[in-house]
Amino acid sequence: MTSVIVRRATSQDLETVLALRIALLREYGGHPIYGRLRPDAEQRARPIFAAQLDSQNEVMFLAEENEVAIGLIRCVESASSPLLIPERYCYVSSVYVRPECRRRGVLRELFQRARAWCQQRGLTEMRLHNVGARPESAGAWDALGFEVVEQVRVLRLENADAAEHRVGFAQPLATPDHGSPTSRL
Repeated sequence: MTSVIVRRATSQDLETVLALRIALLREYGGHPIYGRLRPDAEQRARPIFAAQLDSQNEVMFLAEENEVAIGLIRCVESASSPLLIPERYCYVSSVYVRPECRRRGVLRELFQRARAWCQQRGLTEMRLHNVGARPESAGAWDALGFEVVEQVRVLRLENADAAEHRVGFAQPLATPDHGSPTSRL
């Protein structure tokens, strides 16, 4: 592997973060959830990602090679259910390495930086959702020590086009573990 530098993303990196995270979503065009990318996703994402970059409870790290961003990882300090231990954990999302840079240790470098961030905050657990349809992704997370403990299932209740036009449909719903649904982007 050539020299990769991992650094914390700042608000000045918004366009880079946007490009990497949209590229991640576009990689899953056939996925039953992530394959339904809105045509205006970039415009919708910009203020969300800007707020995430400014948040005190989360961080994004960029992996750079020759001053070009080739990877990204996002970590969010999340509150667990008050009934469960630990009280707080790191939710890992939006992990992406450009396809031409994969299998060179970039993910491992990003992960090590994310893990150090967790340790600095006293977090003792990391959780993530990943698309299970790709054996190479599952293998990478297995190699980093993650284990599968849940499944995500989808049941579509009505025609998606009809739901889009229903009044109030686009309002975000609160979720107990991660705030709004946009926090998983």
